[in-house]
Amino acid sequence: MALLKHCRHPDSVPRRDGRGSLTEIAGASKELSPSAGTYGYNTAARGCRAVTHTTRANNHLWKPPDRTQRYGDTMSSIVDELQWRGLIHQTTDEINLRELLNKPSAVYAGFDPTADSLHVGSLLPLIMLRRFQQAGHRPIALVGGATGMIGDPSGKSDERQLLSKELLEKNVEGLRSQMRHFLDFEGPNSAILVNNYDWMQSFTFLDFLRDVGKNFPINVMLTKDSVKSRLERTDSGLSYTEFSYMLLQAYDFVYLAKHHDCRLQIGGSDQWGNITAGIDLGRRMLSQQLYGLTCPLLTTSDGRKMGKTEKGAVWLSADRTTPYEFYQYMINIPDTDVLMALRFLSDVEKDEFDTLTVSLRDKPQERLAQKRLAESLTKLVHGESGLQSAERASRTLFGAEIESLTDVELNTIFADVPSTEIERSRLVEGIGIIDAFCAAGLSSSKSEARRSITEGSAYVNNRRISGIDAVLSEKDLASETVVVLRKGKKHYALLRFK
Repeated sequence: MALLKHCRHPDSVPRRDGRGSLTEIAGASKELSPSAGTYGYNTAARGCRAVTHTTRANNHLWKPPDRTQRYGDTMSSIVDELQWRGLIHQTTDEINLRELLNKPSAVYAGFDPTADSLHVGSLLPLIMLRRFQQAGHRPIALVGGATGMIGDPSGKSDERQLLSKELLEKNVEGLRSQMRHFLDFEGPNSAILVNNYDWMQSFTFLDFLRDVGKNFPINVMLTKDSVKSRLERTDSGLSYTEFSYMLLQAYDFVYLAKHHDCRLQIGGSDQWGNITAGIDLGRRMLSQQLYGLTCPLLTTSDGRKMGKTEKGAVWLSADRTTPYEFYQYMINIPDTDVLMALRFLSDVEKDEFDTLTVSLRDKPQERLAQKRLAESLTKLVHGESGLQSAERASRTLFGAEIESLTDVELNTIFADVPSTEIERSRLVEGIGIIDAFCAAGLSSSKSEARRSITEGSAYVNNRRISGIDAVLSEKDLASETVVVLRKGKKHYALLRFK
């Protein structure tokens, strides 16, 4: 039986054969808390006993193409790749999992449609799927249209508010479109996007209890941390609705194993109970050996969830969090967290990572690690155009000329800067620069405005004004409707022309 090891860092994995294999012991039967550092697993009760599995020749199954010669060590080394990055928190059976991954395999992760956009906190499992695809495997992204109607109790102290069917459908479509930025849906190992509502909607309550529920021992479900932690609370309990969530997610694994030959599920460490429930159900319903692998949660060095700001979550949707805001969040990650973020989220290879580690230690003021992280992730999430827009906006803060930006971008950059609204017709006619500075509130009088201009401390869109006779016109717009004025090094004001 495999000893399931709690791994916070790649160096914490006990070495045995040079590949980071987890040690095996006999007799482990009790699941301990993550803080204990190890996980015993009763294979008879929970479904991790090795079972010989022959892929059925059903037409609806995805047939893994024979690409072992093309990919070679790339496929099997995905485990080593994840280990050096510190991305393996727990795994049910690393030795046999390595054997499975020697050939192209399907792997899935699930995403709850609680909003119409993913956020930085949900970025990690999506990046994990991407890494598996780059190694030659087929990723399956599951959007929980059915499970989202209930809400996962894992890691939650209170019951989630139930969403309407209409809102869930809207959220599912939003996630679908975002997934395509990260996964390749063409080619021999093209990604698959599925919605568990498609197969759950046909179940009646009695059918589900008879076909699925009978395979779930209640005593095993009660030992799961996600259930125990809620039942032990005196101020809140666990509804039958949330208690049933585990059954639905477990059946997802069984369905994907049956119809897509998917034998590996990945997720955050808070999904361990749900994943192992699916493994056990697969053994009972299909007589198949399934596997699970979890990654650490994306948290800061002080234990807070990464991707949270004073304004709320950092979203992947540009409509919710602009590329500039996303870029600024990443470039301002503190030194204590940036190396972890680089390992977890970026495509930076080991050699470059080691170089950035040395740079952070010897020249932290250069912030090369933060710049590399911001560049890598902004391009991945928002594309090349989004990255260029974010970099232009960032340079604006350091005095670069302001041009080719949008109202939204300028409003984000100068969110706390005072602004004055003026009729567009006045700009068409032309506004004297002295009058403009007075209207914006940067000068209390025309003489003060004149003095600022003659001293060379007055700017339009970060370009120094040439003389007191300058006139603003429509060609001075920095975006659709905004002209940016500046006095001195850091006193800004906006003129909005409607």
